[in-house]
Amino acid sequence: MGKIIAIANQKGGVGKTTTSINLSACLAVAEKKTLLIDMDPQGNSSSGLGVDKESFANANIYHAIIGEELFENTIYPTSLPMLDICPSDNNLIGAEIELVSAMAREMKLKNALASIRDKYDFIIIDCPPSLGLLTVNALNAADSYLVPMQTEYFAMEGLSQLINTVRLIKSSLNPKLDLEGILLTMYDGRTSLSKQVSQEIGKHFEDKVFKAIIPRNVKLSESPSFGKPIILYDINSKGSESYLALAGEVIANFEKAKKTKMINNSQLTLM
Repeated sequence: MGKIIAIANQKGGVGKTTTSINLSACLAVAEKKTLLIDMDPQGNSSSGLGVDKESFANANIYHAIIGEELFENTIYPTSLPMLDICPSDNNLIGAEIELVSAMAREMKLKNALASIRDKYDFIIIDCPPSLGLLTVNALNAADSYLVPMQTEYFAMEGLSQLINTVRLIKSSLNPKLDLEGILLTMYDGRTSLSKQVSQEIGKHFEDKVFKAIIPRNVKLSESPSFGKPIILYDINSKGSESYLALAGEVIANFEKAKKTKMINNSQLTLM
């Protein structure tokens, strides 16, 4: 069974979509079968991978969530052989309203994913910059959540709200939801502020902070406008190196968890 990771932070402009695109691409390059689900009505993950959203206007994540289409019919290939995408468009805005009165409204994505999750090693969900029903659906469907945080003054702002939302979801819907890690983004090693913020985040989250740090990088900022992840736009850039390192950590965490589970299961069998 593959691992589902929600990329979440209700604060906008922290590198959430950039991380969703490039982590997915780097996992695919590492020969892990990966699906990127674009749960943001803006559809930036879709366009960032060169997807023409208009071409899939009749079968995307919106139609899967509201039950109009089977999930497998909303999945499309990308330019990377091991990476697929489930795109979105602004119709997804209406999904939040439509889900309000729906039965088991927090379960829509989880139920829709059941038929395809075993086909992938990793499923990455790009959440919208809010804590509405779309994000709740993503966190309920996920095994873990990854939080991109920019190394700037207001980095911690709003994080308590996200943590509180996660706590509620764990207590009532998804008790196995775990923190995958905190990812420092937009890091500028030339400034003392970036260093101070990264130190403060390290004190709060300790070993839950990824070793990979995403720098401010021109190539990384340019790549979405060309519809390419950074590894296809400029594989030698600092941004590419950082996201490859992040993918390595995510894979290592997954393999470690699988090994621990196998050991625990074997011990239970012996008992």
